[in-house]
Amino acid sequence: MNDLERAKQILEDEACTCVLCRGDEIIKSTLTGIAPMVNFLTDQKDMRGFSAADRIVGKAAAMLFVLAGVKEVYACVMSESGKDMLARHGISPSYGQLTEHIINRQGTGLCPMEQAVLNLQDPAQGLETIRRTLCTLSKKKGE
Repeated sequence: MNDLERAKQILEDEACTCVLCRGDEIIKSTLTGIAPMVNFLTDQKDMRGFSAADRIVGKAAAMLFVLAGVKEVYACVMSESGKDMLARHGISPSYGQLTEHIINRQGTGLCPMEQAVLNLQDPAQGLETIRRTLCTLSKKKGE
């Protein structure tokens, strides 16, 4: 079983939302949304050369995988812009379902992370925008 197959298997078998594998190394999370990759990057985990499996990958998540230096990404659901971002940066994308956009949890519009990075192409700028958006959303929840 290769790294991507193992990551997908763990994603399916365990209550994980994001799994990265490289040889015997496994990084996994049960946090929702984009939080796993933001946390991994904040903690400066070395993810170069890992294979990743995630529940949902849109453009925002794809930018974080680019910054992490992973070599391939599988998503149960992937947006076209996420697929394009990965492919443009030499990361092999695969998915269960390809969709035009990632929608928000209420199903009423674009995911706020997708909306935040909609017109961005630079993954580093994307990370800063994602962090600001998470901060804003967290303040709104607290109101």
